[in-house]
Amino acid sequence: MSFQHPYVLVAGVLVAIAVAAGYWWLQRQRSVALASAGLATARRDGFRRHLPPVLFLAALTLLLLSVARPQANLPVARAAGTVILAFDVSNSMAADDIAPSRLAAAQKAAIEFAEAQPDSVSIGVVAFDEGALTTQQPSDDHAATVAAIKRLQINGGTSLGQAILASLTVIAGKPAALPEEGQAPADLGYWGNATIVLLSDGEDTGGPDAVAAAQLAATAGVHIETVGVGTVDGATVEVDGFQVATSLDEELLTEVAKTTTGSYHRAENAEALHDVYEGLDLRLTVQTKPVELTGAAAAIAVLLLTIGGVLMTTWFGRIL
Repeated sequence: MSFQHPYVLVAGVLVAIAVAAGYWWLQRQRSVALASAGLATARRDGFRRHLPPVLFLAALTLLLLSVARPQANLPVARAAGTVILAFDVSNSMAADDIAPSRLAAAQKAAIEFAEAQPDSVSIGVVAFDEGALTTQQPSDDHAATVAAIKRLQINGGTSLGQAILASLTVIAGKPAALPEEGQAPADLGYWGNATIVLLSDGEDTGGPDAVAAAQLAATAGVHIETVGVGTVDGATVEVDGFQVATSLDEELLTEVAKTTTGSYHRAENAEALHDVYEGLDLRLTVQTKPVELTGAAAAIAVLLLTIGGVLMTTWFGRIL
């Protein structure tokens, strides 16, 4: 334990000692006076006589300690680490089975999520279609994250594998790629405080194998939460003058998440998508940080004063 105002603590301790010494001296003088008068106080009354003043003295000591602003280093749980928001910006995300569109609904909910996070959470943004592009490095500047989310535009096909590999590259700070056949995967280190939130309708149209990429993430300790944006019935979008049917591929998104012990979340409308963000399983870490104990010390002091006052009025019909 430490004190923000140690000199006040020293003064408080001296005052408490002085009060205790004064009380002892008064009791001694009282005993001498009673003995001189041929009177004596029954020993069985000693406990009652001394308990309330002792409680008052303890309360005074705690109040003086609280003025010194005590604090202790305590373990505190908090959300911390790195979150990569990986957005599917393929043509199918223009579907309007979630109003106003899959991508627009995902952007709105993601912005609310980013704005709600403490600065202990660094958030990055990856946009992916057939390839993937980091549009915002992980940062505690959540306003920059929001701006990056707003800039996302629809384009191309879908590669969940590229999304995962690009996100791993950002997290590890080194290129992440699937190994060639017969080769061991590259060592990306262990990133147990990192989470990838993969937002997609799950219709993988090419690129690296998504499940193999998820296995690479699991090896690096990275947790993947997949969010299925769209409906199982699907919708039709126009691409280069052609009508293309698109629907949610929940099976693939579920497999990707489970590979890293993550969870799949279905978001069939804007409200459900918002609820998904509220319930995302972000990593909690325990950090030792100074916690001020002034309020606790003052509260205990008030409690002791109250108990002492009640005992005094009950036993002796007075406060002092």
